[in-house]
Amino acid sequence: MEEKPCRIILVDDHTLFRNGLKTLLNINPKYTVIAEASNGREFLDCPEINSADVILLDIDMPEMNGIVAAERALAIYPELKIITLSMFGEEDYYFSMVSIGVKGFLLKNSDIDEVQGAIDTVNDGGSYFSQELLYNLVSNLRNTPIHNTDEELSEREREVLLMICKGLSNQEIGDLLFISKRTVDKHRANILAKTNCKNTANLVVYAIKNKLVEI
Repeated sequence: MEEKPCRIILVDDHTLFRNGLKTLLNINPKYTVIAEASNGREFLDCPEINSADVILLDIDMPEMNGIVAAERALAIYPELKIITLSMFGEEDYYFSMVSIGVKGFLLKNSDIDEVQGAIDTVNDGGSYFSQELLYNLVSNLRNTPIHNTDEELSEREREVLLMICKGLSNQEIGDLLFISKRTVDKHRANILAKTNCKNTANLVVYAIKNKLVEI
């Protein structure tokens, strides 16, 4: 049985960028762009919003920026899978978006292979941080005060956490550590509980801010 293509909404105020990305995505039968919007307000009014698998959302837009749009959209449709697009490397943007519940983060200079990889990861239920963004966050946060977790992570949990931050799936982590996916699931759940993080994206930022991992 042929897989249905991943349905995508593009939200960006630059028509040239949006058209270029749409063309590159639609070339691949795995993806189909079902709607477009040029600002957050148009996005929220988009009738296809609840039928999209993944939303690529620019942060810096007129009328309503991506942060406000994402917050309002996720309040209505909490299951939305949003990947933000930005030219910025400032950590404040990403901390705000993580707390809202955004699943992925890409810089606009990413190549199409990385964009497609991010879409696939998020569509499969994961979270995605571009490697360039991770390096920027690590560099900017080296002098940030450390806030220890209430419970110390075990050595195995730290191993799993590092691999999560590198974007590996639970199955890939299990294969590398020679443990079952179910065991990795349990480690991930324990790490989230110990760090009081709501999701994987939240956990990645927490780990970087608190110097629990070195990327």
